[in-house]
Amino acid sequence: MVSNVIVDIFLSVDGWAGSDGLPGYFGYLGPELEEWIKTESAAPQLVIMGRRTYETLEALPDAAKDESWHRMTRLEKVVFSRTLTETRWPNTRVSDDLIQEIGRLKAQSDVPLRTMGSMSLARQLVGAGLVDRLRLMIFPLFAGDAGRQAAFADIASADLELVEHRTLDGRVLLVEYRPTGKDVPRG
Repeated sequence: MVSNVIVDIFLSVDGWAGSDGLPGYFGYLGPELEEWIKTESAAPQLVIMGRRTYETLEALPDAAKDESWHRMTRLEKVVFSRTLTETRWPNTRVSDDLIQEIGRLKAQSDVPLRTMGSMSLARQLVGAGLVDRLRLMIFPLFAGDAGRQAAFADIASADLELVEHRTLDGRVLLVEYRPTGKDVPRG
């Protein structure tokens, strides 16, 4: 049994995985995107995230805790941190060794491992060759100077194969890639 590691990244066309001052989902949350989020969060999975993402999600005010948040609360989660030692969120444990723990979980888990936020964690997983699927949700805007966290900063060259693509709400592009393990052709 080997589980897939799925890295989901929501980003602007200019490559920002977050923004300062722009609304959630860059202001493009529509019914198809909402349904995709609902379907994905309802699927069996083990959620993996970093400390900052955990602290942000765990500390949301009650008014912001929607159905999606409550579904995620019921899922098993692992928070990767060198400073956090315990969590208050149900079904959540802490690990301080990302690469070793993900390798172990890939071999032992009977459900896919899926990142939630956590760009640093996503970049480390890509760099270690542990990602089986890279799903990009590309929003139709340039975040420009509101951009925060360049999604692919400091990632080495890697060849990807297109697995699937579709458009949500007539404007948001969902693209799924699989790392091939091949070298990137050089000119």
